[in-house]
Amino acid sequence: MNIGVFDSGFGGLTVLRALLQHLPGANYVYLGDTARLPYGAKSQATVARYAVSSAQFLADQGSEYLVIACNTASALALDEIRAAVPVPVLGVIETGANAAQSSTRTKDVLVMATAATVESHAYAAACRERGLRAYEKACPLLVPLVEEGWIDHPVTGEILDIYLNELLEDSRRAGLNPDTLVLGCTHYPLLRANIERRLPPSIKVIDSAEATAAQVVQALGTTAPDIPAPQRRFYATDSVQKFRNLGTRFLGQPIESVELLDLGG
Repeated sequence: MNIGVFDSGFGGLTVLRALLQHLPGANYVYLGDTARLPYGAKSQATVARYAVSSAQFLADQGSEYLVIACNTASALALDEIRAAVPVPVLGVIETGANAAQSSTRTKDVLVMATAATVESHAYAAACRERGLRAYEKACPLLVPLVEEGWIDHPVTGEILDIYLNELLEDSRRAGLNPDTLVLGCTHYPLLRANIERRLPPSIKVIDSAEATAAQVVQALGTTAPDIPAPQRRFYATDSVQKFRNLGTRFLGQPIESVELLDLGG
């Protein structure tokens, strides 16, 4: 089984990290479109064009199953990606909403995400389709803190306190009784323990990377046999050395080689 994983940058490596734990015997190709990030600052048409070109590259590399480990692309371009490639495609927003549906008893869900994902209201829509109410909060300072490596830094803790207190208070004022929190950005799994320490024990945290990997396993079932000496290939559209250095932190293991890829403008 050849699985392609796509993100606009490094965060999707947390999804690949979870996939390697659940399906270590598959071949993986990861593409980080680092030359064109952040996707959140682009129009829907531009995000779709970028994401489709990346998905087509992964399909051309022999990927038989694609994981869109990018919340912005999942929110704005999933239909276009599915129309452009001849293989199954799974997006992280639907996996997060599915996991929330399985977790919640109150049917009220909190979502922490980037500003672009929140503005798309993709999580709210996906939760609504599943009979849930979702309260979304943009947390724009968390991505740069994670990329700086400040996972347990006091500054990160103070910012998390502010975001979580606002999220809980605002959702209470909105009349929600949440028992589930979805980490709606693939950087945020690195902050999971720090977030859980700050939440009431009644609220379960959904790790979008773990949820996605679990649903890939569920989708593939026994069609993903172990492969002798499985391959791991990494591509970036810019800053290969930065990708290796920063990506190692997200993946949790060294990235030995990254190939530079030109997908155009």
